[in-house]
Amino acid sequence: MHRRTSRRTALVLSTAALVAAPLLTACGSEAHPGAAAVVGGDRITVAQLESRVNEVRDAQRAAVPDDTQYEQAIAKSGGLTRSTLHTMVLDKVLHRAAADAGVSVTRRDIQRMRAGLEQQAGGRKALEQGWLQQYGVAPARLDDSLRTEIEAQKLAKKLDADMQSPEGQAVFWKALTAASKKLDVDLNPRYGTWDVDKNKRVDAKTPWLRQVTEAGGATGSGSPEAPQA
Repeated sequence: MHRRTSRRTALVLSTAALVAAPLLTACGSEAHPGAAAVVGGDRITVAQLESRVNEVRDAQRAAVPDDTQYEQAIAKSGGLTRSTLHTMVLDKVLHRAAADAGVSVTRRDIQRMRAGLEQQAGGRKALEQGWLQQYGVAPARLDDSLRTEIEAQKLAKKLDADMQSPEGQAVFWKALTAASKKLDVDLNPRYGTWDVDKNKRVDAKTPWLRQVTEAGGATGSGSPEAPQA
């Protein structure tokens, strides 16, 4: 893939690349049964999350029919459920920040970006496979992903935020922080919690599980990981 397609990781969709201000909070309650998260009163249901994950798995299966290669692809994206939820929540926060700033994305914007990226990648299939492999985006969701990318770029431009500098990143994330305070993100504890300092999902700590394990005579070290969805 051409370098330009990696811009996605330089903006919103890769928090590991950004050192930003606190963004999301979560009370981790059970007030919304059946929801993976609630953002601004909008539910991201467990069924919706699982559907998005299945779209990626089906696309990976179609792209890699060989069983061994498919298993390797699965291993590389073992945290897909949690990373997908993370992206779905951040997309909503970004959309609110963009709306607050008067930023919008048109269908023409998406078509123009897609045409350019397809030319760079060597065609539609190459672009779809590249984003599937690099970002875990199913082909059917590529336009949605491009919309988010354009929205982030337009918001940064509106804020006069240079995303290549720490100062610009701080300005950008300050806008998202303001938006997130209006949205009151509530994350289902089965998917962990949000680290407000690092702006990412983290596994919930389960000290009660360690106590039970130690009482049973286990000798393992470290906190147990949250159950996988």
